[in-house]
Amino acid sequence: MKTLKTAFEGKKALITYISAGDPDIGTTAYLLQLLDREGVDILEVGIPFSDPCADGPVVEASADRALANGATPARCLDVLRRFRTAHPETP
Repeated sequence: MKTLKTAFEGKKALITYISAGDPDIGTTAYLLQLLDREGVDILEVGIPFSDPCADGPVVEASADRALANGATPARCLDVLRRFRTAHPETP
């Protein structure tokens, strides 16, 4: 089982960031599977909220799209829970 610590042992790690729910929850589930299958070392997933201005314009736009398409914290956490159940080794 990989952990955040072991993901960096003896090498550099590729960390990706996606905003949950952008453009929709189904695509988020697909992207998590795809990134894991393609060998990303660490997946960082942001939960969209209504005022992400400190995160920069790209993340702000992704949060706006996610919220406009029905993303909620509960729906985002549900897709993450399902991914973690299937892929407990992925940090």
